[in-house]
Amino acid sequence: MRSVRVVAAVIRRGGRVLVTRRFPGGPRGGQWEFPGGKVEPGEPEPDALRREISEELACEVAVGELLCRARHRYPDLEVELAFYDCALAAGAEPRCLGADALEWSGPDALPTYDFCEADLPALPVIAARLRAT
Repeated sequence: MRSVRVVAAVIRRGGRVLVTRRFPGGPRGGQWEFPGGKVEPGEPEPDALRREISEELACEVAVGELLCRARHRYPDLEVELAFYDCALAAGAEPRCLGADALEWSGPDALPTYDFCEADLPALPVIAARLRAT
């Protein structure tokens, strides 16, 4: 079974967090996730996250603390996922380059999204973080 390391950005703005929807037709198509992507061999996780956000959302982020890690086994893939607190660069506005859609969600709305299974363990941590700020 193929195994990948993935990083995800928890980008907050005004009590909401950025979530993106995967393109239909691909693996887990149409499901929601926190933006990010695969870590290349030898690449530090914060560098991978900055690179992925630039490619997917055409903006820069400052990568902060690690919020949590999760592991999940899909039928075709094993994922180790690291969620990092991130801040958009001043004046940055994310654009959908590597996602089908993006939305800003409040903590109470997070459970209403059809998230990829690997993201589910992080939802309570992220919702608590949003409520605390």
